[in-house]
Amino acid sequence: MTPLQALQQTLAGEHAALYVYGVLGARVPASAHPSLATRLVSAYTTHRARRDHLSGLVRAAGGRPVAAEVSYRVPNAARTVDELDTAALVIERRCASVYAAAVGSTSGADRGWAVDALTDCAVRQLSFGGSPSSFPGAGEL
Repeated sequence: MTPLQALQQTLAGEHAALYVYGVLGARVPASAHPSLATRLVSAYTTHRARRDHLSGLVRAAGGRPVAAEVSYRVPNAARTVDELDTAALVIERRCASVYAAAVGSTSGADRGWAVDALTDCAVRQLSFGGSPSSFPGAGEL
């Protein structure tokens, strides 16, 4: 995979993450579960900043940023607190996978940025009930 392809794939992953986090955030009863609401808002804000940064990286590499789809599939019904946590965990795992691919396909500052994003995805997984992993985002290892 070329560096530009990796950046485009990662950007597509961020589009999906933002959509799903928007759905999850709209479904959390914030007054009853303020901690979950805060974690979802934080994730949304972080992924939005990454999406914007990736769009700039794609342009700088001579590409046209991939557009977001009209909609994306939410990983589960996302109606209960447990389902909301699980859906967020799935999103962070998916993002870790695309960032791991970006780490393997980029170099220099782009790779360093992708490593930081991958690390954040791995840590954020823990806040949604995930378990630590030696190689987050690289299930084949």
